[in-house]
Amino acid sequence: MTLRRSAATVLAASAVLCATATATVATTTAAVAAPSPTPVVPSGLYGEKDPTYDGVWRQSLALLAQDTVGVKPAAKAVNWLVGQQCDSGGFPSFRADAAEPCTSKTMMDSNATAAAVQALSALGGQDAAVKKGVSWLKSVQNQDGGWGYNPGGASDSNSTSIVIGALAATGEKPAEVKSQEGKSPYDALVTFSIPCDAKTGGGGAFAYQPDKSGKLAPNADATAAGVLGGLGQGLDAKGKKDGQKAAECDKSGKLTPAQAASNGAAYLTGVLAKTGHLDTAPMPGAEDAKPQPDFGNTADAVVALAAQGGAEQAKKPLEWLQKNSAAWAKENGPAAYAQLVLAANATGTDPKSFGGADLVKALNATGPAPEAAETADEEKKDSDDGGAFSTWWIVAVIFVASVGAGILFSGRKKKNQQL
Repeated sequence: MTLRRSAATVLAASAVLCATATATVATTTAAVAAPSPTPVVPSGLYGEKDPTYDGVWRQSLALLAQDTVGVKPAAKAVNWLVGQQCDSGGFPSFRADAAEPCTSKTMMDSNATAAAVQALSALGGQDAAVKKGVSWLKSVQNQDGGWGYNPGGASDSNSTSIVIGALAATGEKPAEVKSQEGKSPYDALVTFSIPCDAKTGGGGAFAYQPDKSGKLAPNADATAAGVLGGLGQGLDAKGKKDGQKAAECDKSGKLTPAQAASNGAAYLTGVLAKTGHLDTAPMPGAEDAKPQPDFGNTADAVVALAAQGGAEQAKKPLEWLQKNSAAWAKENGPAAYAQLVLAANATGTDPKSFGGADLVKALNATGPAPEAAETADEEKKDSDDGGAFSTWWIVAVIFVASVGAGILFSGRKKKNQQL
């Protein structure tokens, strides 16, 4: 899920609207607030861009993607992620100074927490952090059974789905995690599913949230997330075996979580049929703008389709990504590389040969060297040092032996002369 990009889009849109609303005020105001300083990127964090809105998210995706390909992340990368957790168990999007305790003003983030829980659970050895994270997620569950982006916010399909993935990853049964009113995450999730016979279109898709009038609008990002949520799977979902029947939108009205996932997969398949990729939603006030390919959502759709119906169902968008995603991944860094690695993982594709690119090497290069790489470097150094040491040792032994032989020979000659 490209939740961090979605959040950035919302912030950017808000900034545009605020700038328009305050234009007249600016003409009469002499003082202009100085921009906030950009946080320093910690050495243990993946990526070089400002981590304010996505630090925990991109770190979690990077570590999770590395785990799927057998790469052991650097200890300081894992420690950085664990250090972002507050005493309550929740994770904010980013804490510039993890040494300072979290306060009531620290904005906890269900998405960051759920992603971190999935990553740390997969890596192992972080049981305390994982347990605290799950406890916090349960404590902020809404009465409808779902979760919003921040505690207290209305439930949405993206947040609810990624928390379902976190619960499943830690051995919990999402259907049994219920609110005080007895609602499970699945009860909330299916309410975002648009009926297959919807007259307004978008049948089978998931909406992010209903609008003020209660209507549901199809959202590709929410649909990809909803498919995984309905299947009870996480961000590192594995695809089903090939030979599965293509998903169809069921108009019978029997909407189980699994059927909602199948309906969502059918919607994605239909949208992807023409071009093989999803498009970005237009910014507010720019409805006439030409749609642009959405690489992140397309990668998420690949994972969702593979998890629901096998790699064959995700073939077209996967091939499109292999041909077109290199520049996008390079520009967007660790989270982008991680999404592509996870897409490769779901479809059984080699991430080290993805459209001619080595995604694993590229991902590793955006942060601290993985433990395996460090070990290999150390072994090579030890080997090199050992080879040099062996050479000098041999020389020294020969020298000592020759000196000893000379002394012995000299001693024998002197003794013979005395005789």
